[in-house]
Amino acid sequence: QVQLVESGGGLVQAGGSVRLSCAASGRTFSRYVMGWFRQAPGKEREFVAAIAWRGTRTDYVDSVKGRFTISRDNAKNQVYLQMNSLKPEDTAVYYCAADQDWGRGEYAYWGRGTQVTVSS
Repeated sequence: QVQLVESGGGLVQAGGSVRLSCAASGRTFSRYVMGWFRQAPGKEREFVAAIAWRGTRTDYVDSVKGRFTISRDNAKNQVYLQMNSLKPEDTAVYYCAADQDWGRGEYAYWGRGTQVTVSS
């Protein structure tokens, strides 16, 4: 069982940066693939980024490549999403997720989300 709590969201101007954090409980955090997803108003939830157990493999949706960076600190049970050059279309609730399998699909464990609003 993994419990996830996101933090770091807020209001930022276009072109600015935000760093999201996700704190995970459980002693086996390092065995999980960690992902970030987002859901904008009126839209379906979409995959944003994922990072493998040891952080040696990452994946990003095309729309954030070169702007967002996912990372993890297994010693601290934390995963991060550094978001740079933010655009109004990045406005969404961002969710942290964990799963034992690699991919962009359904993850087993989810946080409650943190709002990121990018003003133009």
